[in-house]
Amino acid sequence: MKSTKYPESLMMSYGYDHTRGEGAVKVPLYQTSTFVFENAEAGKAFFEVAYGLREKEPNEELGLIYSRIDNPNLSILEKRLCLWDKADDCAVFQSGMAAISTVLWSFLKPGDLLMYSQPTYGGTDHFITDVLTSYGIHIVGFRPGMTKQEMITTVEATGRADRLKFIYLETPANPTVDLIDIEQCRAVADHFSSEENKVLVGVDNTYMGPVWSHPLKLGADLVLYSATKYIGGHSDLLAGAVLGNAELMKQVRVMRTFFGNMPSPQTCWLLSRSLETLKIRMEQQCENAQIIAQYLEQHPAVEKVYYLGLINETDPMYRIYQKQYSAPGAMIAFDVIGGEAEAFTVLNNFELISLAVSLGSTESLAQHPATMTHVGVAPERRKEMGVTEKMVRLSVGIENVEDLIDDLEKGLTAVMATRKVDALETM
Repeated sequence: MKSTKYPESLMMSYGYDHTRGEGAVKVPLYQTSTFVFENAEAGKAFFEVAYGLREKEPNEELGLIYSRIDNPNLSILEKRLCLWDKADDCAVFQSGMAAISTVLWSFLKPGDLLMYSQPTYGGTDHFITDVLTSYGIHIVGFRPGMTKQEMITTVEATGRADRLKFIYLETPANPTVDLIDIEQCRAVADHFSSEENKVLVGVDNTYMGPVWSHPLKLGADLVLYSATKYIGGHSDLLAGAVLGNAELMKQVRVMRTFFGNMPSPQTCWLLSRSLETLKIRMEQQCENAQIIAQYLEQHPAVEKVYYLGLINETDPMYRIYQKQYSAPGAMIAFDVIGGEAEAFTVLNNFELISLAVSLGSTESLAQHPATMTHVGVAPERRKEMGVTEKMVRLSVGIENVEDLIDDLEKGLTAVMATRKVDALETM
């Protein structure tokens, strides 16, 4: 097993002992809430380690206690996820927001300062700006393109530079695919760190998944995912994941135990199934997206296309793209010429592409960020972020790309027809 090099090969069997599953080639579903101890002494030993009363002995074999603490399906899944990001440890959650909120609660307390990137997913933005602040946690935003010194000045201007605890970023940004330099954020965190207070960097890597980007290699302390998206990949579950070094993950795991927001054995089993095809799914989605982005860029009804594969070499973001990503991904946003009515016309004329939120699944999905995923963001802030009424977000699936382009053409042709009628009526 140690000679196997690639995660996509290890996804089939890593962490699973066939002799414990009656020889089943696939991991069985351990649909149980509790586990039987061999004897009382074993139960005592398991609880001592689980509650941090002592460290595990070097060769000590620990068993299972209760599925809120651990479960074979959960354990195997977490071991396999660690392979993609080369992380010490992983904790999986019931949803992406459960992962995000648990991480921020784990490392922030009243009076602390959180620096976070804008734009970010609407649910994350709402949690940071409305929930955390109501508990006395201070926040300050930063935008893509800011220099290291500008970020430092922004923190200092809050008057709470000594209380900066966490820099949280989402890159590429949802839905504009703006890029943020992870190494620069690490440098800013180090600038404000001391022996008593290490400022942490957490990166939401949902948009690129664990195949196309590895933030831990670039200086992030923690990487977060909505595992509902590419990792799950079939629109049939909700999950989140956090990965990092053993020390930090111990804090996250403790908080998860008390919040009780770990996924069910069934969800873990489904995620393990999905990991087996993660790479080939994402490669096909990326291949389709590159063709679609080029098509959209040339279409007369499209004003602008937001896609990493279209970044010009003269763009300041190009350097970040080359450094942080191995592929341009499968997420596209585009501005239709017009406004909300034209964007809705496009969405309402799709036949193959589903009008639904979420992303990263085998089927292609399209939605309207301004009135859907980002509706909770204040209108003036949406405008600053570039999330306008004319924007459509597209998550590209694994369908035949010719069929996807035909479907896009239906929606965009309907917009052009509507605009011609409007033009005639005003003559």
